[in-house]
Amino acid sequence: MSSTEEFSRLLVRKEPLLALAPMQDVTDLPFWGLMARYGGPDVYWTEYHRVHSTSTLERSILESLTDNPTGRPAIAQLIGNDIPALVRAARELQQYPIAAVDFNLGCPAPVVYRKCAGGGLLREPKRIDAILGALREAVGERGIRFTVKTRIGFDDPGVFEELLRLFAKHSVDLLTVHGRTVIEMYRTEVHYDYIARAVEVMACPVLANGNIHSADRAASVLEATGASGLMIGRGCIRNPWIFDQIRSQRRGEVPVLPTGRTVLAYVEDLYRTTEPPAARERLQVEKMKKYMNFVGAGIGSAGPELGLFLHRIRRVTTRADFFRTCSEFLDHDDPMPLVPLEPDPIHVYAPGVSSL
Repeated sequence: MSSTEEFSRLLVRKEPLLALAPMQDVTDLPFWGLMARYGGPDVYWTEYHRVHSTSTLERSILESLTDNPTGRPAIAQLIGNDIPALVRAARELQQYPIAAVDFNLGCPAPVVYRKCAGGGLLREPKRIDAILGALREAVGERGIRFTVKTRIGFDDPGVFEELLRLFAKHSVDLLTVHGRTVIEMYRTEVHYDYIARAVEVMACPVLANGNIHSADRAASVLEATGASGLMIGRGCIRNPWIFDQIRSQRRGEVPVLPTGRTVLAYVEDLYRTTEPPAARERLQVEKMKKYMNFVGAGIGSAGPELGLFLHRIRRVTTRADFFRTCSEFLDHDDPMPLVPLEPDPIHVYAPGVSSL
């Protein structure tokens, strides 16, 4: 079965589709392999290809497609605003083993949105209309699916209804909605009611994205939004078991929680997997600190312990000191839920009553 056929099957099955969110400088080929070893999602999204008038497809991202170690469908993501260049990139990508081409309308990084790309385009619906039309035509030439990942607006979700009309107009095959505006970044509660609105009006499947950090949260988000599936990003850095935990709970089983030593083994695996050949030790330790900001949020049951772990880990400079600190907090057999200490509440949506 081809990647496109497998993805098409996932789009219509009864069980929720679980997807790995594209995270720049994180979800590369080694990270895909790491997630697959821990159960992994049903579908993988690449990091985005930056597209402009003189761009070429990025070799390291293409390796995720040609050397995909997961055995599961892969979707290639584009970001940019130059229509001829986007069409060129979309056509070239269809020569690779992909299930779909995805267009990024959600990246909240200022360096991106200031160039009117990613989430910055949400300020220009007419421009989005033209881009979606061109990409829909280009992607449809070989039967590859066309998907979109979006936020609910740039600084005001009042534009979301117009965006939904555009996504419907251009018959996207799957829509992923991160329930925050671009300006909200990752700081606020997720507005799941907007995702529910997308589910209500779109003919295609909708994935819910934003703060899905446990099997319980996954169940609550699915119930509140009616989404066809979930896209998980930062939550799977903290807890790579999350996809299998969600599947277990869906089967009526109690999800197995990792122990401290199991998490420590994962951190060791993460270090090895993400370490480039001939990498300088200090640089790899600094890179691991980025991951520990996520893993650390699941350490301990009290704020002071979390604060102490992050305080200590941010000051290490060697591999030995890094793992010495990790061992001090993780070398135990207690189960670890690996959820933030104070997860934000779910906005419950009542069908037929829009809060937009």
